[in-house]
Amino acid sequence: MKYDAVEQAKNYLLERTGSAPDVAIIMGSGLSAVDEILRGTIRIHYVTIPGFPVPKVAGHRGQAVFGRVGATSVIVFEGRVHNYEGNTLDKVSFCTRVIGSSGAKTLLLTNAAGAVNPAFARGQLMLISDHINLMGANPLSGPNEDRWGPRFVDQSTVYDPDLREKLREAGRYCGLQMVEGVYAAVSGPTYETPAEVRYLRIIGADAVGMSTVPEAIVARHMGLRVAGISMLANIAGGDAGKPVNHNDVLAMASHMNADIGMLLQRFFENYSN
Repeated sequence: MKYDAVEQAKNYLLERTGSAPDVAIIMGSGLSAVDEILRGTIRIHYVTIPGFPVPKVAGHRGQAVFGRVGATSVIVFEGRVHNYEGNTLDKVSFCTRVIGSSGAKTLLLTNAAGAVNPAFARGQLMLISDHINLMGANPLSGPNEDRWGPRFVDQSTVYDPDLREKLREAGRYCGLQMVEGVYAAVSGPTYETPAEVRYLRIIGADAVGMSTVPEAIVARHMGLRVAGISMLANIAGGDAGKPVNHNDVLAMASHMNADIGMLLQRFFENYSN
């Protein structure tokens, strides 16, 4: 990935927003809840940002929305590109590089995921405590750009404990019954077989999806604090013999917009406390 290309995209965004955000969010499939709680919004379509990858998967709007919740400035990236679309991990993590260069200090990653832990249910929110990279590649492979971060990056606490506690507090305030667990990232685009789900349980995964981990790795490379939330939109491997359908996943994620909106509004209101 070229340093100059990231700088050009970052400068374009900052010229239009006027300031660096406190928090950046990359939203997953079917989610637009944060957009609805922002005030004084500025909308920027991905196609207008120099070099910015544009998602082609249903449920990803492809726009950045800058605004405020109370005293906290937020930029929301509605939609992401995926490795399974034929994108390199450089492209997948381009948005994260732009966020890290913009002056933001915190990145919140959301996704729609399949529940692997049999104690978890479809429709729950899961705070990501750790991840397992099963994508077969790492976004930091290749020459290192020292201006972004060190060659070897510690991964012992990718998901910031203090941010997780703030999200837990926000969840309790909103009366949400959230769970917490390990997110496994696979390449996709196929959903998991029952045998793969059994394997994921054995190795300690609680949920599985096709995104988030490359962004989290790159965010830590650039020194960002990271938090992650999975919307458990389906049961991995199917539920009682019913096949997993992408439209059903999008519908459940859309249904969960109200919960994620309440949670994040409270989180932003108390972000600086």
